Amino acid sequence: MMPRWGRVLSQLTRVSKLQRNELASRDLYALSFRNYAKVSAAAAVEPSAKPDTIKPEVNPNKLFWSKPSSLALASDSPYRIDDPHYEGFKRAILKVMLFYSKQSQFIRWANAIYSRVTYQVDRPAIYDVFSLETTFKTTFSLLVLHMWLCLRRLKEEGKEGVELGQYLYEMFNHDLELRVSKAGVNLLLSKWMKELEKIFYGNIVAYDTAIGKQDELQNVIWRYWISRK
Repeated sequence: MMPRWGRVLSQLTRVSKLQRNELASRDLYALSFRNYAKVSAAAAVEPSAKPDTIKPEVNPNKLFWSKPSSLALASDSPYRIDDPHYEGFKRAILKVMLFYSKQSQFIRWANAIYSRVTYQVDRPAIYDVFSLETTFKTTFSLLVLHMWLCLRRLKEEGKEGVELGQYLYEMFNHDLELRVSKAGVNLLLSKWMKELEKIFYGNIVAYDTAIGKQDELQNVIWRYWISRK
């Protein structure tokens, strides 16, 4: 009986921690960050840049070192995050503690999605293939690209997808602040975050515009992070 209660209390503690972090994140960014869904009306598309005359070396053959495999995570993968399913008394207790509330579910789902984003962005392989420097600027550009892919896909799910995207966006902002501090920028942090916010919105609008034009998205991606301009 005691081990069961121990597991239940562990789950409740985890939910409470996630909710506190989410509320703190909302308070922190309420004044400095807009809703990402309104970005199209708030940001302007940057003018087309001139083609780069010098491009970094790209080694596409490195992409094919591994054998073809499914992109789905294995059931025992350490990167897989499944929502725990309980029945009976355990479920009743967790329900009372709002573990299954819409907010708690969105927090867990957003955390799972963003964990996958950072897993892809922090992998050395992508830097090696495109000969990218492991700098904050490069990592930030990759984060923005992956976030755009996720947010655009979530918008297709309607109102709930956009709402989940907002939780994901807040996690991105919180992680970005930690990365900025880790990079050594401890002074004028709010100013740095506002500048990064502008870059984020500019890139998002550029990606959204480019995806509607033939062969334009690859040029925008190249300009924003592969060419490091």
